[in-house]
Amino acid sequence: MYDLSTVLDVDAVSSVEPGSSILVTGPAMTGKEELLTQILADGAAAGDGAVGVTTGGRAEDLIADIEGRVADVDSEALCAIDCRADSNRDELELDGGAYVHRVAAPSDMTGIGIAITKCFDRLHDAGLDRGRLGLTNLSTMVTYADRQTVFKFCHVLSSRLDAAAFLGVFTIDSSAHDQQTLQVIKQAFDGVIEIEERDGVREARAMGIEPDPSDWVEL
Repeated sequence: MYDLSTVLDVDAVSSVEPGSSILVTGPAMTGKEELLTQILADGAAAGDGAVGVTTGGRAEDLIADIEGRVADVDSEALCAIDCRADSNRDELELDGGAYVHRVAAPSDMTGIGIAITKCFDRLHDAGLDRGRLGLTNLSTMVTYADRQTVFKFCHVLSSRLDAAAFLGVFTIDSSAHDQQTLQVIKQAFDGVIEIEERDGVREARAMGIEPDPSDWVEL
């Protein structure tokens, strides 16, 4: 099981089944990426492998962020995939052993899938049977492809996570899409963490992981 309650104080996420895929949804600038990065970092602190996929920031910055949050982190268990539109396709190992794979654009979902498989294989070859994948942000991918294509990508990736017994966490900007688009994409996931901001206070709740939604808790 994967325990996310150290990041989100909700009983529903204290024992998440291996192979689960969770969508973090909320308006822009409500802390979705921060939550995802902390989930990866908490996993790394517990000895899980970490695979981060970024459509906006540099892979090296994501690796450095995780390393900065975890004392004595095993950098060889960290992987990041950079699929920004201005990336050059290549792969390299950073000082310390972290692995970076660059994909040409967020629209290259085949390339992203291949890079994720390489990261999973790398972690398994290192003897890790637990890992967490974090992808930010699906909204960027929807601007390059239609919602059905992104849904299929998430559905296939969910199957890979299930086969590897890894945990997947994905973010999407709910304010950037209509409700139909959000509902289509949500169908690819086992559960949803919703984030809202009320009167300057960020709150979150979990849905779909247990039969009933959790209460709202402050982030």
